[in-house]
Amino acid sequence: MVLFEVPDCRQFLQTQQLWKTTCGKSACRSTPTIFQEQLGYTSAMGMPRLRLSAIARLGLARPGWRWLLPLLTALLVIAVLLSLVWLPLKAQRLESTERQEQLIADTLWVEQAIRFQFARDEDALRQLGAELASGRLTAPDLQARLAPLLRTNHELRRVAWIGDNGQILAASDEPVSGPPGLASESAAAADRARRTGIASYSQPAATGGLQTSTLLEYHVPLFDSGRYRGSLVASYSTALILEEMVPWWFAQDNEITLSGGDDNVIERRAAGGAGRGIYTHAHALDLPGANLTLRTNSIKVAPKLFPNLLVGAVVALALALLASLVALWRDINRRLAVEGALRQQVSFRTAMENSLVTGLRARDLDGRVTYVNPAFCQMVGTQADELLGRLPPMPYWAPEAMAEYQQRFSEVLAGTITPQGFETIFQRASGKRFPVLIFESPLVDASGRQTGWMGSILDISDRKRVEELNRQQQEKLQTSARLASMGEIASTVAHELNQPLAAISSYTTGALNILHASIASGNPVNAAALEMALQKASSQAQRAGQIIRSVHAFVKQRETVREAVPVQALIDGVVSLIELQAQKFFVGLQFVVAPQLPPILADRVLIEQVLLNLTRNAIEAMQDVAPVRRILRISAMREPVGAAEGGHATVLIAVTDQGHGIAADIGERLFSPFFSTKAEGMGMGLNICRTAIEFHGGRLTHRDNPGGGTIFEFTLPTAVLPATDRNSLPASA
Repeated sequence: MVLFEVPDCRQFLQTQQLWKTTCGKSACRSTPTIFQEQLGYTSAMGMPRLRLSAIARLGLARPGWRWLLPLLTALLVIAVLLSLVWLPLKAQRLESTERQEQLIADTLWVEQAIRFQFARDEDALRQLGAELASGRLTAPDLQARLAPLLRTNHELRRVAWIGDNGQILAASDEPVSGPPGLASESAAAADRARRTGIASYSQPAATGGLQTSTLLEYHVPLFDSGRYRGSLVASYSTALILEEMVPWWFAQDNEITLSGGDDNVIERRAAGGAGRGIYTHAHALDLPGANLTLRTNSIKVAPKLFPNLLVGAVVALALALLASLVALWRDINRRLAVEGALRQQVSFRTAMENSLVTGLRARDLDGRVTYVNPAFCQMVGTQADELLGRLPPMPYWAPEAMAEYQQRFSEVLAGTITPQGFETIFQRASGKRFPVLIFESPLVDASGRQTGWMGSILDISDRKRVEELNRQQQEKLQTSARLASMGEIASTVAHELNQPLAAISSYTTGALNILHASIASGNPVNAAALEMALQKASSQAQRAGQIIRSVHAFVKQRETVREAVPVQALIDGVVSLIELQAQKFFVGLQFVVAPQLPPILADRVLIEQVLLNLTRNAIEAMQDVAPVRRILRISAMREPVGAAEGGHATVLIAVTDQGHGIAADIGERLFSPFFSTKAEGMGMGLNICRTAIEFHGGRLTHRDNPGGGTIFEFTLPTAVLPATDRNSLPASA
């Protein structure tokens, strides 16, 4: 076996490229593996080898195939030279025959067009004649009916109604009385129509009227119950017949004449010049009573032979041969360059797709998987050959979410999927579930036609873990904020607890004294005084317990639970804590709750924290104002449906103070994390408040109080809305 060496990979690729060029793009496979199979590729001592016999079979060893086209061109030149003796004469005869046949076809078409126009006019005139004979149409009405007919048919010069006594009763131009003055040819046609009862044309004749033109007149006899009532005469100008009924393009190439029975020329139209007499044709116009012939004479001359046809043909064929060689050389170089660039692009795109961490999945219009990249296969733990060509259900679909997959698959095929992406879960081959984010978009080819759908799949397991960690941190931060709030009011709580505890001690001491006095005196115990002391002690104990329970519920770390909470109960839950802060700074409280407010759908502890933070800020903002202006107002009302987001019913809760207000530059950063106007503040209170309100689907805003100070407002949805997720707090909360 004869072998030859390919010194490097570049030469190997060029050899591969020549093979692809020889085989063509549609009939051969062009992958390196198939190339090795077709050429018998082997490897010895690390050097690629190709079988010479295989290359010879493909034609790569001999470049003779490239000169096949020039050889065929040379043979064609010889054949043309041999045929130059008889080919021009034959071509001349063929062209002459084609011109004559074209003239005959055009003449017949023009004759049919003229006859069709006459037929339309005949129908219209016969209908008018029938109405005149029956008396349904009068002379004035006739002129009105004739006006549009003459306006659309310029060759029709005049239409007249001639009575049975030979008088003109009505005409298209003006009513005239007296004899019609018909020519002898027209009178003969009128008499023939009267005798036979059939409309008839007259031979064209020159007349002194109507600007001394040659007229062709059409006579329609009028009969009513067998009685002759006259005739309807239409006068056509023969000159206008050729002018109006013959197309301009036909008149430019031919001389058209209208002749009588003795071949005398009645009318002629020679717009393009006189005819040559080489290509002629005559055809009779089939008009009843008139003997007319339409003759055409082409102005074209007989085809001539090119004087230097032989020399011109040789030069042209030589130039064609040279051009074919240049084109062949350019085509080969262009193919090599384009296919080399194509290989580079394919390699680059393949490397780029293999390096992606985003999973790519292509499906056709039927939902069949047509492409997956390595990242997607690694993501679901399945090989590409197990996915390609497969229809749903897919092996990476989790059984518990099968209905959701089917619905989403139907939406994708229907084209109603949103491009924003959606979250779902996939199942690896090992059975492990993991969350993914999917973006679907139409797959369009180079011609702009949609061929399927392309999906981008992101594994968001890490993001979900970060969100869960963030949620836990937010919960801890909220707990810390509550503890910090309680630390600030600890002294006030201690002072407030001293009062009920001292009262309890006093009432219990009094009860003991009553018991001791009764024992010492031997008298019965005063039950009424003892009961009153014990009741007052119990009331003070309940008051102290309520304060302690409020503090404990506020600082207790717990899972977020959204439930229906009455607005009044929500305010009553924190009113004791608000009063403790207000008493410290001598701030008066006002509570205004609109009647019949629907319950809100919220986590009670989170909203209580929001209220406590806002009221504490409002109380501290009024430290430096006059005591008479230290009024804190908490109001709740139903927000108008038009003002609510999404058109749902919401409740608006406002905390209004009369403090120093908020500057514009501070208001822009008021809800930013770690921004605070207090020297000892952490800057997280308002940020936590806004996060809690947005978690509930509401909004927290602030505005200036017209009477001085600031109004903080937040909205909460009512409990009539469906609770989609009442037991989970998103990462933003």
